[in-house]
This record gives sequence, C-alpha cells and structure tokens, in this order.
Amino acid sequence: MTATLIRRAAYVVTMDDDRRILRDADVLLRDGQVAEIGQGLEAAAEVVNGAGCVVTPGLVNTHHHLYQTLTRAVPQAQDALLFGWLQTLYPIWARFTPDHMFTSAQIGLAELALSGCTLSSDHLYLYPNGVRLEDTIAAAQEVGLRFHPTRGAMSIGKSAGGLPPDGLVEDEAATLEDMVRVIDGFHDPEPGSMCRVGVAPCSPFSVSRELMRDAALLARDKGVMMHTHLAENDEDIAYSLAQFGCRPGQYAEDLGWVGSDVWHAHCVKLDAEDIDLFARTGTGVAHCPCSNCRLGSGIAPVRAMRDVGVPVGLGVDGSASNDAGNLVAEARQAMLLQRVANGADAMSAQEALEIATRGGADILGRPECGRLRVGSRADVAIWDVSGLEAAGSWDPAALLLAGPTTVRDLFVEGRQIVRDGQLTTIDLSQVIARQNEMAQNLSAAL
Repeated sequence: MTATLIRRAAYVVTMDDDRRILRDADVLLRDGQVAEIGQGLEAAAEVVNGAGCVVTPGLVNTHHHLYQTLTRAVPQAQDALLFGWLQTLYPIWARFTPDHMFTSAQIGLAELALSGCTLSSDHLYLYPNGVRLEDTIAAAQEVGLRFHPTRGAMSIGKSAGGLPPDGLVEDEAATLEDMVRVIDGFHDPEPGSMCRVGVAPCSPFSVSRELMRDAALLARDKGVMMHTHLAENDEDIAYSLAQFGCRPGQYAEDLGWVGSDVWHAHCVKLDAEDIDLFARTGTGVAHCPCSNCRLGSGIAPVRAMRDVGVPVGLGVDGSASNDAGNLVAEARQAMLLQRVANGADAMSAQEALEIATRGGADILGRPECGRLRVGSRADVAIWDVSGLEAAGSWDPAALLLAGPTTVRDLFVEGRQIVRDGQLTTIDLSQVIARQNEMAQNLSAAL
C-alpha cells in the first residue's frame, strides 16, 4: 500500500488520550495505519498539502437506517410523532427490493463520507422481497467506508399487539438462523476490519421478549455486538410500562441487554436509575439529536450520561426522520441541544467532536479508530478552513462553531475516498439519478 504524508496542517486535532491539538503538523499514513505524527516529517509518500486545513480523525456514526434515504420528506409523515410516522412509512418500506436497499445505502454512505465519516453502523430491521443484509454490505464496499451492519428484525406484528404490519415481520427461528449466516459470512473481528456484523432486534414494540433474549445469547456466543432502540420518546415509555410492567432500562437488564457489548439508540427518556445502570455496566448510547428534534422526542440527557461515565456516541439515524445524514452537522446539533438544556457551558465544541470520533469508535468496540495516534487506523478527515464558513474565526480547530460541513479529503484505511470534495469510488451523479427514479416510482404507486 502506498504511503501518504499530510504536510503542514494548520491544526491536527488528535483525539488521543491527551486530547492534543497540534499546530503546523504532519501526519504520515502507511499500510492502513497512522505511522507518525509530528513536524517536518519526511517520507517516500504521496504528499497532501494540509495548509489552511484542520485534520481530525474520521467521524464515527453509531446509528443509521440507510434504506430510509429513499423516503425523505414523505408528506404524510412530515409532522408525525414516532409511532404515527412509522405506521405511515411501513407500507412504503414493504415494497423495497434488494436494489432499493443497495442504492439507498450507497446514497447514505456517500453522504456520510462527504461529511467526514469513515466508520458507520447500520440497523437494517426489515427484509421484504428477498432483501438480505449483504445488499448494504456490497454498497459499503463500493463506497469504501468501514462498516458495522447489524442484522435487525421485527417479529411481533399488529395482530399480535406490535406496531408493524404483519407482512413485515419474520419468523423468529428463521431470523436467528439468518443472524448466524451473516455473522459467519461477513463478520471480521480482526483489527483494521472493514466489516463487523452485529445483532439488532428492532425495538421492544416490534419483537418478543424471547427474541431479545435469544439474540443476546447468540451474540455473546458469536462474540459480536448487540444493538436496538430504547426509550426514544414518551410513547416508548408508555408501551414498556403497559406491556412489560417496567421502564425500558429494567426491561433491557432483565433480558441481558446491558454491558460493554451493547449500545442502544436514542435513550432520550432514560431516568436517573437507567443512567446509573448504563454507567455501571458500560452500556453505550447512540445519541441522535436531529432525529429526536424532527420527531419531537425530546433532548437526550447526554450531559448527565457523560458526567457519570455512560459511553456516548453520535448517530444520524435514518434519513426519513432527519432528513439528512451529515455527521459533522449532527455533532454541532448535539452541542447546541445540550447548551439549550443545560447552559452555554454544558458542552464545548471539542467535547462534541470527541463524541463524534473516539466516543463512537469506543462504543462500536473499535479503539483503533476515532483518534490519531501512532498505530491507529488511517481513517482521517481533512477540513479546509480557508473558505467562507470559517472566515474570521479565531479558533479554526473549533470546527463545530465555525467550519465547513463537507470534507476536502477523506482517507479510510489509508485509501483516499474523497479528494477535493468529490467521491473517488463511485459515480455519485449516476447513483443520485437512480435513487430519484426509485423514489418517484414508489411515490407514484401510493
């Protein structure tokens, strides 16, 4: 693999254990890793000019539903709360095919890449019309992002007291078999892996207690991580109390869904007891501020979580509830919401960026990602701060206060997948055209 030397970056925000921010520094990438960081470095390498730029670790997205890029801004769902929003969209999603899944994943991953993301999870919990998890894995391989797909599931349909229509739920035994299939076929546990697979029953209101418990046992037997939605809004809490007689935190604990191998999406309505449980067990949280605003779910207690040691990462959530997938913009939103809730000093720009980098990497079990230090993976974002967005800034390293929301360059495992603001791996204009045609056809069929 060829080496790359990023030379004379105005700032290198390392997110290493000392949270160093270096001035006029160089970063050498070799064989998929960060080989050296310092000043005046020399190497036989392709040179990338870092003048006027801020270099950061690649951002990490801990929660997404990539297929939803095909259903942005659906009129009937624009102003609905979570349950009504889902009930509007389920019939549309039931018509998706493998090609819909592949193309929508390409769009979502491309959007993430252009916003500085180098590692993304995905929660795919519906499998109509022959859809398989590898439809999204193939998209990630083409775009070039490091990927952590999760084999989701829904098993309790409307006739059995669940939220989804019966036609979108799966047999639980078959679901568990397919979880084994995709783990055995695609999960790579090695450092530097480009694909790790997780297990992810959708939510307490769409799967049985038995499937939650069995999925946890399977995941731990296979040594993979576990993911689901939890405590997203008041409706979610009311459902848990009515159906299970307990709050979501207790429900998760009873079924084995706490621990350092578990991360839950949203957690907007965790109370003090839930937060203490997550802190004691090292259970992670994927914070999705834009989606939580869009659906009126509330402001997650991120400040309270981090103060007691709950691992917190960032997620853009699905593009039917965001309706975007820009991860650096999501980090800014996270910072602003904690300030709204707790005061202007509640979260700094650097802390929010930390959540978006090493915070997410740690939740996904990837301590070799999300920071720049010798030996870490060569996942690097380069932000040009010489333009309009940062003009007049006294602190260009404070990207979330005044900075671009699109990267100039992006490296994943040392491979440059964005150069001068353009993807190098796929013809994005063709994918956009195909996606728009698919969306129009889905809309016309309603």
